[in-house]
Amino acid sequence: MAQAQLPLDTPPKKTDSSHSAHPKAWKWYDYFTFNIDHKVIGIQYLVTSFIFYLIGGLMAVAMRTELYTPDPDVLDPNLYNAFMTNHGTIMIFLWIVPAAIGGFGNFLVPLMIGARDMAFPKLNAIAFWLNPPAGALIIGSFFFGGAQAGWTSYPPLSVITASTAQSMWILSIVLVGTSSILGSLNFIVTILKMKIPSMKWSQLPLFCWAIMATSILALVSTPVLAAGLVLLLFDINFGTSFFKPDAGGNVVIYQHLFWFYSHPAVYLMILPIFGVMSEVIPVHARKPIFGYQAIAYSSLAICVVGLFVWVHHMFTSGTPPWMRMFFTISTLIVAVPTGVKIFSWVATLWGGKIRFTSAMLFAIGLLSMFVLGGLSGVTLGTAPFDVHVHDTYYVVAHFHYVLFGGSVFGIYAGIYHWFPKITGRMYNETLGRIHFILTFIGTNLTFLPMHELGLKGMPRRVAMYDPQFTFINQICTYGAFLLAISVIPFAINMVWSWMKGAKASDNPWNALTLEWTTSSPPAIENWEVLPVLTRGPYEYGMNGSNTEMNPGGEMGEPIVTPKNG
Repeated sequence: MAQAQLPLDTPPKKTDSSHSAHPKAWKWYDYFTFNIDHKVIGIQYLVTSFIFYLIGGLMAVAMRTELYTPDPDVLDPNLYNAFMTNHGTIMIFLWIVPAAIGGFGNFLVPLMIGARDMAFPKLNAIAFWLNPPAGALIIGSFFFGGAQAGWTSYPPLSVITASTAQSMWILSIVLVGTSSILGSLNFIVTILKMKIPSMKWSQLPLFCWAIMATSILALVSTPVLAAGLVLLLFDINFGTSFFKPDAGGNVVIYQHLFWFYSHPAVYLMILPIFGVMSEVIPVHARKPIFGYQAIAYSSLAICVVGLFVWVHHMFTSGTPPWMRMFFTISTLIVAVPTGVKIFSWVATLWGGKIRFTSAMLFAIGLLSMFVLGGLSGVTLGTAPFDVHVHDTYYVVAHFHYVLFGGSVFGIYAGIYHWFPKITGRMYNETLGRIHFILTFIGTNLTFLPMHELGLKGMPRRVAMYDPQFTFINQICTYGAFLLAISVIPFAINMVWSWMKGAKASDNPWNALTLEWTTSSPPAIENWEVLPVLTRGPYEYGMNGSNTEMNPGGEMGEPIVTPKNG
């Protein structure tokens, strides 16, 4: 592997801060300020997005309680519509995207490439502080009836219902989109320009490859959504007719603008999680990652091909046959690089000395459920089948297996994996396993029966349904209650362990990526002397030992563990 190059032994630089000189560690109140430390911003993203996850989850529980019976006996139908709209919005734009990209990305990318901070620290802080006002707009919209047109907000429905609340919803998404654009630009420049000279591109951690692909995708697609939403805002408030069919507007154009971003948004939510999987699995399986280059390049392939699949959401919108054929093919093609990752992870697990930590359990759980969600996605990518189940609960089942069974499980895996590094404390493994069991059972109990609901024709987004679907809906509701309960041991574990958990060593997992060469939690500028890379990030069990890298101008002292882990 790479040999040590000249040491980067320059003293820590002084960066702008609200403090004239850096303290040894941030105080608790620093996490509520405009702080430019990438690690503080990463924690701010994770904690804030989790709060919104709880809010969106409560909306989901309320909706599932309503759906326990066919009649509207818990929620007023208008309130149900508002909950349905904002549940999806919060979970996508204020939970998964900020946690996966903003949370893990900000905390880990500079540490993984040997940098002291992001390329644009102040821009990084601005990107985060756009999110709390966006969430406040979503919640505040309920004082005006709440946006009720679904998270897609198709016109003309979005133009004629709850205009003030709908305008607040649009402004919220524009703020989140602006945050995403600023953050993506920052990630690209940071990775391209700030990795240590001794790190070759073939040694870049796979999480960084995933963040790079995600950032490129966000920069290309997000402005398109912002443009469509601004035009929709004009239609609602200023009398324009871009999407008003009775005034010459075209509602299908809005669908193209929306889905050109919102299908790639699926990859914005899952690509960083793929990066998390590629870091968690080899560490806890004690094996080199299988197919490093294939995983890295498949992230870039998903980034490119993912821009050409959006019309499969519009097969019932009057699309011509040639367009249906093209986008059916492109949708099936995008499954190929995803399959490459799945097979590489399974091959990494095969024959490994697996440690069934909480992080590994969630990673393996993700594998099983994402495969199921991917298979149902392939069926939805074929036009004849999609037309049959469009706007039914089959679609709800599919994207929850992909986004909850995929993205949320991956977020949990990442939190457990990097919790010792973030907090300097070890979490309670028993509570972590209880959390996994409840979450795994609850997820399958909630969403697996929805496939049958969809195949039998139950429409989604409605509070009232045919009584023949009652029993299956009751099963789904019990599963939703179990999912809600599963959050309790997780929250207790995180809060208690952060305050009272056992002290963590700098590298409790004996991992090889650079973030584990810092203290736990990391110092404010990460290292007193920048590290020099002397071996690859996934060489577990090679040469009969696991050599850890220590910061400094020389190769660190080897930490020898038993062969193969």
